[in-house]
Amino acid sequence: MKNKKRYTFFTDIKRNPFSYLLVLPAAAYTLIFGYLTLPYMLMAFQNYHFTTGLFHSPFVGIKNFEFFFRSNRASLVTFNTIYLNFLFIVTGTIAAVILALMLNEIRQKKFLKTTQSMMIFPNFLSWIIVSYIVFAFLSTEYGWLYSIIRFFGGKPVSMYSSASFWPGILVVIRLWKSVGINSVIYMAAITGIDEGLYEAARIDGAGKLQEIRYITLPLLVPTVCILTLLAIGKIFYGDFQMIYSLVKDNGILMATTDVIDTFVFRALRQTGDPAGAMAVGIYQALVGFILVYGSNRIVKKMFPGGAIF
Repeated sequence: MKNKKRYTFFTDIKRNPFSYLLVLPAAAYTLIFGYLTLPYMLMAFQNYHFTTGLFHSPFVGIKNFEFFFRSNRASLVTFNTIYLNFLFIVTGTIAAVILALMLNEIRQKKFLKTTQSMMIFPNFLSWIIVSYIVFAFLSTEYGWLYSIIRFFGGKPVSMYSSASFWPGILVVIRLWKSVGINSVIYMAAITGIDEGLYEAARIDGAGKLQEIRYITLPLLVPTVCILTLLAIGKIFYGDFQMIYSLVKDNGILMATTDVIDTFVFRALRQTGDPAGAMAVGIYQALVGFILVYGSNRIVKKMFPGGAIF
């Protein structure tokens, strides 16, 4: 039986060599960074040093976890991480669903393709490029937003000196960059809905809004639940690239924008101790797993089709 399976596998490789070549980079990346790095989790419980290596560094128990939990900023960065991710999940889901519903009603194919391309394009811009675009809007001296406010006689506020504005700014930037690509998933789910349901609703006199309310939205619930559960699993992970590119080391804005990942990066840059960073990573992973598992149980009772497992 084993020989037969092995023969079938290698025969499939010979028949589809290019398909396996396409999979190879992703498989190699997952193997190297997803599995071969797992033993390095021991680093969180060691006084790790590069010269002694992983298997010769002394164990120190949970001492490395004190690096984060005894910090006076631990509660602040934890709150910021959860709060910002909560805003991203809620606003991103609502905006993506609404956009998918709107795009689904467009019947002019050329206009639809052009619109989708324009909305998806920001997703492929790096956060460094986005940070310069944002600076061009919000810069105190040369920003476009400030020029417009001054033109109408208003008194502009320095955004890079006002921490309270930045949760909203980050939400708007995140939506602009990701809502287009996220709406594609919901559009795919909408196109998979049986057209006969809509025809039956029209026969019964249902309008377009009633079709969306009683057919489209209920059938989108499982997709929304699955994507939300996946997002909840990363709720303790701040978007490091986004926040550090936009905020950098601006201490004034850290009150509302400093998250666990940026805090650990700055601490690691100062101390050079990877064991503390690994301890925080394990903490984030465990909390993420607990949140996904708990949320999945709740979803499984309310919407069985929307559960991951």
